[in-house]
Amino acid sequence: MELATGPHARALGYLRQALGIPTAQFRDGQWEAIRSLVFDRKRLLLVRRTGWGKSMVYFLATRLLRDQGEGPTILISPLLALMRNQIEAAGRIGIRAETINSTNTDAWRRIERGIREDKVDILLISPERLANESFRQDVLAALADRVGLFVVDEAHCISDWGHDFRPDYLRIVRVLQAMPGNMPILTTTATANDRVVEDVATQIGHNVDISRGPLARASLRLQNVAMPSPTARLAWLAQHLPDLPGSGIIYTLTVRDAERVAEWLQLQGIDAHAYSGQLDTEERIAREQALLNNEVKALVATVALGMGFDKPDLSFVIHYQRPGSVVHYYQQVGRAGRDGNSAHGILLHGSEDDDIIDYFIRKSFPAEGHVEQVLGALLDGNGLKVTEIERQVNLRRKQIQHVLKLLSVRSPSPVVKRGSRWYRTAVPYQPDREKVQLITRIRRQEQAEMQRYMEHDGCLMQFLQEALDDPHAKPCGQCASCNGRPLIPVAFDETIAREAALFLQRSEVVIHPRKQWPHTDALSSHGWKSTMSDTHKAEQGRALSIWGDAGWGQIVKHGKQVVGAFDDRLVGAARAMIQERWQPDPFPTWVTFVPSHKRPHLVPDYARRLAEALNLPFVDCVRKVRDNKPQKQMENSHQQTRNLDGVFQVESHPVNAGPVLLVDDTVYSRWTLTVITALLREAGSGPVFPMVLATTTPTST
Repeated sequence: MELATGPHARALGYLRQALGIPTAQFRDGQWEAIRSLVFDRKRLLLVRRTGWGKSMVYFLATRLLRDQGEGPTILISPLLALMRNQIEAAGRIGIRAETINSTNTDAWRRIERGIREDKVDILLISPERLANESFRQDVLAALADRVGLFVVDEAHCISDWGHDFRPDYLRIVRVLQAMPGNMPILTTTATANDRVVEDVATQIGHNVDISRGPLARASLRLQNVAMPSPTARLAWLAQHLPDLPGSGIIYTLTVRDAERVAEWLQLQGIDAHAYSGQLDTEERIAREQALLNNEVKALVATVALGMGFDKPDLSFVIHYQRPGSVVHYYQQVGRAGRDGNSAHGILLHGSEDDDIIDYFIRKSFPAEGHVEQVLGALLDGNGLKVTEIERQVNLRRKQIQHVLKLLSVRSPSPVVKRGSRWYRTAVPYQPDREKVQLITRIRRQEQAEMQRYMEHDGCLMQFLQEALDDPHAKPCGQCASCNGRPLIPVAFDETIAREAALFLQRSEVVIHPRKQWPHTDALSSHGWKSTMSDTHKAEQGRALSIWGDAGWGQIVKHGKQVVGAFDDRLVGAARAMIQERWQPDPFPTWVTFVPSHKRPHLVPDYARRLAEALNLPFVDCVRKVRDNKPQKQMENSHQQTRNLDGVFQVESHPVNAGPVLLVDDTVYSRWTLTVITALLREAGSGPVFPMVLATTTPTST
């Protein structure tokens, strides 16, 4: 037993100071973990439930090690949101924490100087920072022989068996191998089953101690609600969200759903805001802070608000759609009730869930053909920038970057980056088809397990524990299944549901005009390159719906793929959108359309009926003069514009000088609308307002 003046007493004092609670005590296993790092200099893998206090272990271990004269701690965390929260927490126990990331480049020199002068107690970095050559040489190499503690947070990201594998985490393993053998190492996670735990423990070195505790969350009250219709889910949220105490998070699978659900709730007088990785850093911080301060009822968020967001008194987490795995769900719902007070975890699900999850599974590994295309482009040995690779391969920029990332973390790697250029090395590339197939099969099994959870009539918390291989699993006694009745009513007002249906039908999408031509000769027959003149630019346009989505999207899809003609209801819907909500200014004085050889009558028939409904002249002036491949098969701007070079012409004689409504059925890249707009303007038309029935932009998060 430690003496009152010993390390245990000092650590307990720091704990109480950090929490601001004079009577605080260590949770089961916390002190033991700290002691094994500080005094036994162990390699430790902590597998503990969300809210247990894993961050307090490395804060207190850092404080004690610094008191003993040891060097600073390096903490690798996957999200900048996590870093911000941790820096604030570290300051409460006198720890000087700094972070080097892409958002604070102005502070790098000051921080590096502080590291050299030993004025930084803990340095927080993202795993991506390890890919930066100057960081490895200027910062990491200078620290390597005096690091006091090395911490890897959310360590399940190391394992490609896990639900949230991140290629950059593989670099951590190589860094650990280069560190002194007696340096204490801490890895932490709350979301790892036996397979992932074993893989992580193997990768971080020999003689790893594993500290594993029960994953049950006594504060969480779980309930599943079968509600496949988006209309029903929106109505349910509008009716029951105001009755839930406090503030919380509503998770969606895509950015567009986060934005749409937030807009709906705001229309219902509920203070909710969308949150995704597409927000700039300042806006993300502002919205996080608003939730932390209980200034909003909810953030409607993608997984960008996941690991690391720490609001102990979050009183509910609602899923608008079903996540892809039980592990994802446990990690997200575990944001609620971390202060020990009762909190709700409500899981809804939708008819679109599997389609979205299928998309993510398909995109988790690049196709072999993608890898071969990228490696083939690099064969000449001169090196290429990503934008230059785009010209040679028909892949999206994110696809190219995904390939390069996965190749670059291999050891040895078949590619290397020098400056902004990528080079092919002499290392042969051998695809691991068997592993890709196995991991894909695991993802499908996880998807099926999540479906079983939705249908489970036993204890919901016990199901989650068993899925995570928790040996302590037992009935929680407080979920909806254990209670034998819903915790939150399932019913909703049909009047609100009708409002939701109308809202979905009016959820049009803005088509933002392109403002630059490609910096290539892709449109050489037109002579357009780089700077786009104002007279060539389209006006802001509108898409009536999202392809196949609730509202009008399903009707558009059915009309194009099944009937071969668009329903008159789509004419009325577009007319109402244009005249009542969009109201383009100056208002169009005539209508034309984008022609197609594959379906020559589909769009002109619809555009003619729309023109009649708007009481505007219909002018057939755009000609398709040669066939090309479907734009949806073209994956980047160079390929998309080259595919349109010389495809369309505009007959100047019937062109009206007034503003024009340019009609098409779908929009993917916006380049077809952009090219025809420029041709119309050159032929003497006024401002061009694109209008399409649906956007088919790929799912994003």
